[in-house]
Amino acid sequence: MKSTPKQPAIVFLDSATVDFGDIDLTPIAKNGRYFPFENSSQDEIVKKAGRAEIVITNKCIFAPPIFKKLPHLKLISVAATGVNNVALDEARKRKIAVTNVPGYSTTTVSEHALLFLLALSHRLVEHHNAVTSGLWSQSPHFAYLDYPFSDLRGKILGILGHGTIGKKVAGFAKAFGMKVLTAKLPGRIYAKKERRLPLKKVLQKSDYISLHCALTETTRHLINRRHLSWIKSSACLINLARGPVVDEEAVADALKNGHLAAYATDVMHQEPPPEDHPLFDDSLRNKVLFTPHIAWASRESRQRLVDEMGKNIQAFLEGRKRNRIV
Repeated sequence: MKSTPKQPAIVFLDSATVDFGDIDLTPIAKNGRYFPFENSSQDEIVKKAGRAEIVITNKCIFAPPIFKKLPHLKLISVAATGVNNVALDEARKRKIAVTNVPGYSTTTVSEHALLFLLALSHRLVEHHNAVTSGLWSQSPHFAYLDYPFSDLRGKILGILGHGTIGKKVAGFAKAFGMKVLTAKLPGRIYAKKERRLPLKKVLQKSDYISLHCALTETTRHLINRRHLSWIKSSACLINLARGPVVDEEAVADALKNGHLAAYATDVMHQEPPPEDHPLFDDSLRNKVLFTPHIAWASRESRQRLVDEMGKNIQAFLEGRKRNRIV
């Protein structure tokens, strides 16, 4: 009688970042003995994953010292597109595979950008608050018109980061009659056919600026005090990239001083942010719009993420390379 190969142990260190009880985890679980943990601190990684061949992580950090304490580890499946939480050189050195999931959140993030564009242009928050605070009820007119707003048609959208998401946002914007400009990012070399303008020109001309670039050493604080000085005081800035792509203190100062009209973001430098963050200042109440890092997290998006991770793990177990970073 042939012995049945032992199924690999699969540990999900922070499953609560993906599973809200509304998605099917079978695509992952069917690949082995599945052990999900809702959350794990850095100190708990070794205890929980010490005997696992496959570890899934969203935000848990795999720094070099962790690797030598996980002798059975063969695959790190990152439950995200970015893999900056894994020491890739150490993984290569130890011949540990690393996979990610590109593109799973393109639809929902690009729709979120459109949400921000419409909310800012039509001053949705101010108008909602005018109704719930009783200001409309006290109006001598049938409409409450204290917050003049503008159409998107005819406005210029500058996109910093023209990848899959940036291109989809550009398509939405054009459907609304906007003109789209794409910027050259520092440290990048572009093909001649790519019509990208100098960053300064895009920032100077745009009525709305939407950030969709990866966080790298060249894009960290891409929106800083110097670059904010190039932006029109009537312009609105949208961040759906990463928090550190902008200098948040500089943005807060620009808003306070009237050098920037509004800032909408789904991401912050520190997450969750401190309660005394400068962007939470009462004086900025009608100039900022926040969502709590959920632009990626529609139910459909999270199911796509799980489906793709399941396929990545299955491919690895079959000796195939799929979405391999290492």
